[in-house]
Amino acid sequence: MLTPGSTAKTDISTKRALIVGLGGLGCPAAMALARAGIGQLHICDDDQVAESNLHRQVLYDQDDVGRDKLDAAKPHLLALGAHEVILHRSRLLPENAQDLVRGHDIVIEGADNFATKFLAADACYLEHVPLVHGAAIRFIGTALLIKSDGAPCYRCLFEDLLSGAAAPSCDSAGVMGPVVGVVGALLADLALDALRGDWSRSGQIFNFDGKSLQLRAVPLRPRPSCSLCGTATQRPIRQISRALYVAP
Repeated sequence: MLTPGSTAKTDISTKRALIVGLGGLGCPAAMALARAGIGQLHICDDDQVAESNLHRQVLYDQDDVGRDKLDAAKPHLLALGAHEVILHRSRLLPENAQDLVRGHDIVIEGADNFATKFLAADACYLEHVPLVHGAAIRFIGTALLIKSDGAPCYRCLFEDLLSGAAAPSCDSAGVMGPVVGVVGALLADLALDALRGDWSRSGQIFNFDGKSLQLRAVPLRPRPSCSLCGTATQRPIRQISRALYVAP
């Protein structure tokens, strides 16, 4: 547990982090980074606080219902210890992704759809920015820290977008609030490691089972044929194109 005035807090007081999506995963991750004393906390979202989501979006309270998430989040995060909170009132889109991630020391992605996850992976790889991916559905959650050189990357694990019918979401399948809380904390833990220069847990998929309460780490190997970071690919991704993020 980090405490005010700790060495860890001082170490990241000049760092810049971007959180993509202030939902069930982004909320606890943002709170942990704020408590750790992050220098600049950039948050990217365009949604409003809904009462039905309060059980898992723990950054907000009843008084925030109906407000823009960014407006509701900023005072909470400043009160928790973030030095500066910068708002980006937009989703991560092909038109703005590289501009948004550029210059950050770490990006945390907690989106609830595969298109945004692939877009974050591609933009961070092209801009040489470290990235922490997070996902949760039903009782299962995952986290993955990727170095700035991007190998192995998200496309080493999932080659491309699944078809619409094969890609369940939280809306269609549901998710347990405590599971996203655990995974969001893990995202922040991995991000703080990276901000302090510790990459020992990068390139591993952390899988949390909310039923058994087990956490497993599985090494991910770079895939030579990966279209993003691979060395033997016939179709390398060298720029962002909207067509890359449309499911077949």
